[in-house]
Amino acid sequence: MKLISAIIRETKLDQVREALIEAEITRITVSRVSGHGQQMGEEIYRTTRIVPNLVPKVRLEIAVNNEFVDITVNAIIEAARSGPDGEVGDGKIFITPLEDCIRIRTRERGGKAI
Repeated sequence: MKLISAIIRETKLDQVREALIEAEITRITVSRVSGHGQQMGEEIYRTTRIVPNLVPKVRLEIAVNNEFVDITVNAIIEAARSGPDGEVGDGKIFITPLEDCIRIRTRERGGKAI
């Protein structure tokens, strides 16, 4: 089991959700986050250019069984990428081992609980 965490542009959320549903990945958690990497966004506020410290993003967290890792990652990449070569600020995907998963209602554990 793996936990896939993806940080993407807010504007790409609907496209990524649709791509995941098309790939039969239907269980996700979405959080609004902010931060910065190479991308340092800038905004125009009352005709003044402002460079904020943190850029708003969306974080997706998806627990999957091992056979769905590549399917999930590819769906996110295809939907979140800006243009054929991508752009700075398109986001990142992190894949971490998931030791266990427990469904509270039934007490099922492991891959069955996902």
